[in-house]
Amino acid sequence: MSACGTSNGAPHGAAATGCGTAGAAETSGMATAGTASSATGANGRKLLRLEVRNAETPIERKPAWIKTKARMGPEYQQLQSLVKSEDLHTVCQEAGCPNIYECWEDREATFLIGGSQCTRRCDFCQIDTGKPADYDTDEPRRVAASVKAMQLRYATVTGVARDDLPDEGAWLHAETVRRIHAENPGTGVEILATDFSGNPDLLGEVFEARPEVFAHNVETVPRIFKRIRPAFRYERSLDVLTQARSAGLITKSNLILGMGEERHEISQALRDLHDAGTDIITITQYLRPTPRHLPVARWLPPEEFLEIKGEADEIGFSGALAGPLVRSSYRAGRLWAQSMRAKGRVLPDDLAHLDRTDGEPVFLQGV
Repeated sequence: MSACGTSNGAPHGAAATGCGTAGAAETSGMATAGTASSATGANGRKLLRLEVRNAETPIERKPAWIKTKARMGPEYQQLQSLVKSEDLHTVCQEAGCPNIYECWEDREATFLIGGSQCTRRCDFCQIDTGKPADYDTDEPRRVAASVKAMQLRYATVTGVARDDLPDEGAWLHAETVRRIHAENPGTGVEILATDFSGNPDLLGEVFEARPEVFAHNVETVPRIFKRIRPAFRYERSLDVLTQARSAGLITKSNLILGMGEERHEISQALRDLHDAGTDIITITQYLRPTPRHLPVARWLPPEEFLEIKGEADEIGFSGALAGPLVRSSYRAGRLWAQSMRAKGRVLPDDLAHLDRTDGEPVFLQGV
């Protein structure tokens, strides 16, 4: 998937996204251990040789620290009832996100636009590759209506890559931001976008919609980037973030760890992202979504995530979160407000409610 890291297993956030295994797993197209041997996925697509080779390694057993506690507060319970009664759909519940209790308690949620199939394939992402659905120009209105019905304080919108379209989905991304803002003036909007092939005109259309945050997830380090994200380019992704920063937007990216990178490469990627103009960084553990995806190379303990977060703070990011279950849209509203404060910018009155500092992420406590 292009955007999520809502993307780690399901998009960046996900992505690559607060999203489940980091992104939007509304679709699966999964190959189980059984289907891998027949070399076809659930949607009938013939598996790539890489996917067949991946499937030779069984799904890894997760360490004890890959868990979270369900804390169902009043806001979460009210929102859960509303979503069921109105038949609304978010990435959060469809991806089985472990952070849904905290995000919904904050009245934050993530939506996937552009269809359920991506024109690109990343080796960590659960979104299936294939021929995308017809272009749905009514989708921005429906997403904005869902945001209003859910009374969200902050909405993250992520989308699949649409290389089949002349504008690669730029209008769809921009129009969704515009419609949410128009229908919900008290809701912050974060767009977690593809790279739009680095095209300044296409990116400019999204920038002009003025999302509170423009996010584009780099996800991994240069040495293994091409193998894991063959349709993307590391330097181009950095340039996308630079363009967004030059347009005056708060910028954000994500790194997924445990895919074969070395510790010093994480440090270099953090410096690269900061030098490119990235304001906010989220850092997470790779969770393999199906046997046909990249095997996990390493499980990072919580202590190492704390160390990496400290390094990100020292480098100078205005907002940083790191942890095994952090996802690119986790506590997104708070990170935006924190970044605004760090830049000396005044929060708009109708978004001042996002300036909250209470509570620490559950999975970073007691480490």
